[in-house]
Amino acid sequence: MKILLSVLLVLTAASFVMAQQEPAATTDPIEQLRLSPDQRQAVRRIVADTRLERQSANRRLREANVALDQALDAEPTDENLIEQRINEVAAAQAAQLRMRIHTEMRIRRILNPEQLATLRRLRLQLRDVMAPQRMNNPRRPAANQGFRPRR
Repeated sequence: MKILLSVLLVLTAASFVMAQQEPAATTDPIEQLRLSPDQRQAVRRIVADTRLERQSANRRLREANVALDQALDAEPTDENLIEQRINEVAAAQAAQLRMRIHTEMRIRRILNPEQLATLRRLRLQLRDVMAPQRMNNPRRPAANQGFRPRR
């Protein structure tokens, strides 16, 4: 589901960009990929086949984050336990990312070269739309924050 949502996010954001640039053009990202009924069914099947594994990976990451938060809040602070919990979160994130990428690879295999090129174009458009938003993110640390070059 997360893969499908991320693909849909890419496609939706790209359609937003396209709508601003080409108002007369087809802006529905799913329509731009022109998936055949067989391809749509194959994507649904891939998403269904990976549902349990994806849920497990997501649950593992949530639990690892909760355990890390609890270790951080514990008194007295146990730095070894915190380090262990950090490693567990990192491993859970890696497993989740690995699963997402493998699922995306399976989906990409059902796309023809033209659809892959369209997907790449839509992703580039999304990146261009998202980059300014990331730059304005108040949670993003400023470059060289707190440091000034020597004169």
